Amino acid sequence: MATRKSPGKPNVSKDELLGYYREMLLIRRFEEKAGQLYGMGLIGGFCHLYIGQEAVVVGLEATAKDGDQRLTSYRDHGHMLACGMDPKGVMAELTGREGGYSRGKGGSMHMFSAEKNFYGGHGIVGAQVPIGAGLAFANRYRGNDNVSFTYFGDGSANQGQVYETFNMAALWKLPVVFVIENNQYAMGTSQKRSTSTPDIYTRGQAFGIPGEAVDGMDVLAVKAAGEKATAHCRAGNGPYILEMKTYRYRGHSMSDPAKYRSREEVQKVRSEKDPIDHVRDLLVDGKHASEDDLKAIDKEIKATVNESAKFAQESPEPALEELWTDIYAKVS
Repeated sequence: MATRKSPGKPNVSKDELLGYYREMLLIRRFEEKAGQLYGMGLIGGFCHLYIGQEAVVVGLEATAKDGDQRLTSYRDHGHMLACGMDPKGVMAELTGREGGYSRGKGGSMHMFSAEKNFYGGHGIVGAQVPIGAGLAFANRYRGNDNVSFTYFGDGSANQGQVYETFNMAALWKLPVVFVIENNQYAMGTSQKRSTSTPDIYTRGQAFGIPGEAVDGMDVLAVKAAGEKATAHCRAGNGPYILEMKTYRYRGHSMSDPAKYRSREEVQKVRSEKDPIDHVRDLLVDGKHASEDDLKAIDKEIKATVNESAKFAQESPEPALEELWTDIYAKVS
């Protein structure tokens, strides 16, 4: 595959590239393992995989600082891993075990980590967008320069609450980066059939919110755009919209055979635009790493993922008493 040129910062360091490669590969291998466990009946309910979209969250996390928040919809495992959540705890939650981040009660769509400022997975389409603005409001109220990374998809972008949130965020100059993960298909409907504008980020213009479309399959392009957006927000200039043009390789969820698109279409993206292969090419062509080096990294990551699956299967199911925990919060 020919190496693509990335805008922004072409002179990226070896360590930085290796870091992106590791993080994206961890997400890819983790999601592949989750798909296997789902097929074995060890993961129940809904399960939406992030395979193909890894560059989006890895590139944006490279621009985050301590105190920044992030939240997204149900395709959330990649976001959890990218912000530093333990693969063991994530996999245990997927399998509904006590060792999971929500003690086995949230599953794939509803886990969080206060420690990592990850405020969910949300199952209701678009519901996380006003919550993300609420977190940004808290940042402005407290007078810090933290940013709320609020992720949603091209399908969610047609929800009314998204535009109510745009209006409020613009009025109050809230430090929120709205990240539209445009993977081309809202469940089973292509963006071209469901959206009246070719670019979704332009809808923010009616509210005076700047934004741009980004190659979401190029981690360096994502990082460059993320740095611009976060600088805008931290300076007190209000919200910013990033539309990440990305692609999911699997169906909408594990129960979706994805017959609304051809195998040739998916294979073309995988062969020409894969985000991990892109960084792999940069590493090898730049003589930053050999094929053997990258195979060793893959072996190490597979071991980490297998360990998380083992931990999940060995962790006990929640006790019945867990039905009564986390219902009320103590307020002083």
